[in-house]
Amino acid sequence: MLSRVAENLYWFGRYLQRAENTARLINVNANLMLDLPRRMTLGWGTLIEIVGSTPRFQSLYDQASEENVVRYLMTDERNPASIRSSLHTAREILRTVRDTMPRETWERVNDVYFYVLERGDNSIARAPRQAFLQQAVSGTLLIYGVLTSNMSRDVGFQFLRIGTNIEQADMTTRILDVRTYALLGVQPGADLSPFESIQWMSVLRSLTAYQMYRRHVRMRVNGPGVLRFLLQNREFPRSVMFCLSSVASTLPALPGNRKIERAIERTRALVRDANLDVQLTADGHLPQLMDEIQIGLGELHDALAETYFSSGN
Repeated sequence: MLSRVAENLYWFGRYLQRAENTARLINVNANLMLDLPRRMTLGWGTLIEIVGSTPRFQSLYDQASEENVVRYLMTDERNPASIRSSLHTAREILRTVRDTMPRETWERVNDVYFYVLERGDNSIARAPRQAFLQQAVSGTLLIYGVLTSNMSRDVGFQFLRIGTNIEQADMTTRILDVRTYALLGVQPGADLSPFESIQWMSVLRSLTAYQMYRRHVRMRVNGPGVLRFLLQNREFPRSVMFCLSSVASTLPALPGNRKIERAIERTRALVRDANLDVQLTADGHLPQLMDEIQIGLGELHDALAETYFSSGN
């Protein structure tokens, strides 16, 4: 397979996953604002921190109001990680690799992209927003369904899987990093202790993990339990350990490279060996752990690019 094609399939998986996760984040944050009392000041700026876009957002908007943040994350073309931009980029990538995927993929991508294009600007307000975001999530999941049901498990499919799983692992650590930072009471004036359970549930719901958490953990929602589930669980598809193991499982189908294997193993060991009870209670330790995992994911991406992609040459 040409390195250009492999890279395009990898990034197609990443952008599609990014669009889905962003839609879920907005929806869950809106519901969280309704659950917390008005004196809680979490606001919408945390979403900009999660996606790592604070400097760009501040250069475009004067305040992190609900309308500004939602517009920036949903439909703003100036934000390369907005739902609209992510789907646009995925669609442009698909143009170049259509012959490697089932024909229905192009049709399903067009369906969700033009839906976002036509309805997005009219769905910023609260009333129509939830239905719009649910449709965006359903559209991306339908694309995944077409791919997993109809695409041959060849080298191209493996690069698609790698991109999807690295993007999901990155988003999971970002959500834990920013949300947990607030939960630990680091934000000035934010006493969240009476509402800790609601906050941790919002972390789970941001990753569609609440029901699976209750099934596997079988105890009330609490910080250490949520962290262990979303970082170390080997069966939940959005946990960091599951995503890293999925990437590792693709390597036998690809030309061997020890640098990629070492990058995966280093990051997996970091996740596996973390003492989350200590990390949660030690001031500053948990954000540091999240940063180290994200650095590990970045090194994994660099190793993949250097080995397989034309941009890494």
